[in-house]
Amino acid sequence: MTTVVAKETPAPQAAVKGLKGVIAADSAICLVDGQEGRLIYRGYNIHDLAEHSTFEEVCYLLLKGDLPSAFQLEEFRSELAEYRRIAPEVVSFLKSLPRDMLPMSALRSAVSVAGLYDPQAEETSAEAQSRTALKLIGTMSTLVAAIHRLRQGQEPLEPKLDLSHSGNFMYLLNGRVPTADETRAMDLILILHAEHGFNASTFAARVISATLSDWYSVIAGAIGALKGPLHGGANTEVLKSLIEIGDVSNVGPYVERVRATKGNFMGFGHAVYQVEDPRAGHLKELSRRLGLEQGKPQWYEISVELERVVKEEIRKNCNVDFYSASLQHYMGIPGELFTCIFAASRIAGWCAHVLEQWDDNKIIRPSSNYTGPAERAYLAIEKR
Repeated sequence: MTTVVAKETPAPQAAVKGLKGVIAADSAICLVDGQEGRLIYRGYNIHDLAEHSTFEEVCYLLLKGDLPSAFQLEEFRSELAEYRRIAPEVVSFLKSLPRDMLPMSALRSAVSVAGLYDPQAEETSAEAQSRTALKLIGTMSTLVAAIHRLRQGQEPLEPKLDLSHSGNFMYLLNGRVPTADETRAMDLILILHAEHGFNASTFAARVISATLSDWYSVIAGAIGALKGPLHGGANTEVLKSLIEIGDVSNVGPYVERVRATKGNFMGFGHAVYQVEDPRAGHLKELSRRLGLEQGKPQWYEISVELERVVKEEIRKNCNVDFYSASLQHYMGIPGELFTCIFAASRIAGWCAHVLEQWDDNKIIRPSSNYTGPAERAYLAIEKR
């Protein structure tokens, strides 16, 4: 008689909530150094890129791995500009949506619809993948601007191919050619938000792309992740705080009230950075400049005082979301559109990561610890 010995179930490993600190893959795209406050795109420090680069140049770097020559950059700019137009059917779809549509919901749906009208959406050659990446980067800002104008009861504008990517984006949003500082502000916002490692939306994009789904499904999924208030919506909440405060003299009472009610100070602290967010200072300076240029320094001044008081009270530094709120407000961008601007920037990082994933693909399928009941006998329904 054979004795069957039951095998012991291996002891489960401790689960890591949120996967914090778990290494999910190798990547050559971005280094986020939370201990020293460094952000590196393909070997280049974000401070150098913010001071000297343009969004087109950063897109080239993220997608191709190196900074372009002057000829390569001009060629890339021209190609990207050609993809700014969106299909008439997509415009018709956006016009069919309610005027009070949520911008991120509209953007997510518009990307899905755009895939239906792209005859090359399902092509998988390297050339097609690269072309669709450029198409998505080029059209994302046009979609965001179209959503904004339709919400205002205005017609979407045709892109201006002679403007830079950031200049054209500002034109499509506001209906006028932007000033040099406004164009620079948009360039800076797009550069600083373009990439940030395995954040939630980028990881979502890699998970979806690892199944060999199409580009449009991947980016719609990434937008869905970014839409969540724990990821992409913090600067909208910062602007609400600034408007609620209204004047520098009200900062102290506001901070006391939030602390008394155990509320949160949006735009402070970061999941990775233990020191100052390296992106924040660049936005702070441009917010100051635009505030002075427009004769409305109060939003910058409230931000500076709020940063000072909150840092003293809770010992947390402000992050990239904090000064992007006042800066975008000066740029004429409403708070409800902030996360869409984020998407129009992060599309560059998403595309770089998807191409990297496809270059050496393996489906992403982690394990989980089973915490349910032990195996048990099935009882007929009349015995339960």
